Amino acid sequence: MRRFLLWSVLVLSLAGIAGAFGWSRLRRPPASSVPSVPASYGSVPSFQLTDQNKQPFDSAQLHGKVWVADFIFTSCAGNCPLMSTRMASLQRRLPAEILLVSVTVDPKRDTPPVLADYARRYGAQPGRWFFLTGPEQEIFRLVQQGFRLGVAEGGGPEEPVIHSVRFVLVDRGGKIRGYYDSSDPGQVEQLIRDVGDL
Repeated sequence: MRRFLLWSVLVLSLAGIAGAFGWSRLRRPPASSVPSVPASYGSVPSFQLTDQNKQPFDSAQLHGKVWVADFIFTSCAGNCPLMSTRMASLQRRLPAEILLVSVTVDPKRDTPPVLADYARRYGAQPGRWFFLTGPEQEIFRLVQQGFRLGVAEGGGPEEPVIHSVRFVLVDRGGKIRGYYDSSDPGQVEQLIRDVGDL
């Protein structure tokens, strides 16, 4: 009798656990429908630079916006043309409220008029894709300490400035939410997905 009672309790317990597990799976949405919010890698410090229209550009203009940043220079014969082509593609594919920010790492040569010509070459939409310049020391500090990316002078003829080829995703609060290799189509697609999750 005792053995029968023990087996009965065991069977009922297992049935209860199975039922609870099944109910929880019914109530929970499939894993694929739950957005995975990108991790946070710190905050972008405030900065003041100049845009391609010779207008002061304060990072406060980006507050409350999701934006993508990259670091290029207009005379670059290496990675920058591909980066800017991919950025132009992001401009077409991302929602209109997502801003794009390209900062030159060669401010001695990349004056606002030079950046304006470059912006037109890649079809940059005014008020959405900004090209920024400013004092070299300030830009290098922003890249290295603010975005935690590499930049240095002294490359070869095609790349006199060595710099990162990553896109950086920044959320509405100014937090860095992801780094993406602009030369890798898969990572660019991941960036687009992460923008959707934000």
